[in-house]
Amino acid sequence: MIVVTGGAGFIGSALICRLNDDMRKDIIVVDNLGQGDKWRNLAPLRYREYIHKDAFHQFLRRGRMPWPVSCVIHLGACSSTTEANADYLMHNNFRYSQRLCRFCLQNDITFVYASSAATYGDGSMGFAARIDQLRELIPLNMYAYSKHLFDCWVVSEGLQERVAGIKFFNVYGPNEYHKGHMRSVVAKAHAQVKNEGRITLFKSTVPDLADGDQKRDFVYVKDCVEFILWAARGGFKGIANMGTGTARSFNDLAKAVFAALGRECRIEYVDMPETLRGAYQNFTQAEVPWIKDVDYPNPIRSLEDGVKDYVTEYLEKPYPYMRPKQPLEP
Repeated sequence: MIVVTGGAGFIGSALICRLNDDMRKDIIVVDNLGQGDKWRNLAPLRYREYIHKDAFHQFLRRGRMPWPVSCVIHLGACSSTTEANADYLMHNNFRYSQRLCRFCLQNDITFVYASSAATYGDGSMGFAARIDQLRELIPLNMYAYSKHLFDCWVVSEGLQERVAGIKFFNVYGPNEYHKGHMRSVVAKAHAQVKNEGRITLFKSTVPDLADGDQKRDFVYVKDCVEFILWAARGGFKGIANMGTGTARSFNDLAKAVFAALGRECRIEYVDMPETLRGAYQNFTQAEVPWIKDVDYPNPIRSLEDGVKDYVTEYLEKPYPYMRPKQPLEP
């Protein structure tokens, strides 16, 4: 049995869809559906059982699960970079991850977890997932700090040879619709083009950096899912980046959205909100040595290819959610 925490979320539901493509439905979904639309991500998918995260916490406290579990893929977390309740993030993102990791290692269960590129802070230390530099990183928001603390705990406990942590860079793709203002710029840009015929981007706040030329390592969710599965099958242990290895500007992203829609490019620039200044990454680019140094079996899409697939196969469709390639029995 595979447990996917955050299984109704963006990356989690994409992962379950991919497992369904392999004809697997021996999956336990752990999440908190609440009153939003996250449940829609699960509607086309097949899995053994859904468990609320609080009930799952109780299993951990008792030290046993009601199913035989071989792998836990821990994607569940509060991912809002504007969340102000630091105690909540410490409990939900850090302490819970510690408890789950300990349980897995005590019971010989494969443990793969999501970290974040936000842990790199302003990027002054670079973007290499180096253990020897880990303690020197200074995240820019509490969400990133909660993720960073868990990375540091894994290393301080000497667990990096027993688990796999993945620092995701800027992920975009289908099934992110419930995230509201935390949706990717691709999703927001598509909606803006459809409604207004234009895309607005932030003006630069840095001298000699042109408006819209802030850069990110944008990575498609389908590529992230393949990397997670590779890690779960023993592809690596430790902490690794998941990105394309190439930084692209928001101007490039906007042009890719217009191209996918077959429309003329129209970009306008607006002032960056004061709340983001000082906590904004103007450049991220994953160092991904595994692309060349190991026999990684899956190609990574370019920004243009990923955006085209997302726009034409999902955002432009009446039903934009990910579905298994072949229907599975309930």
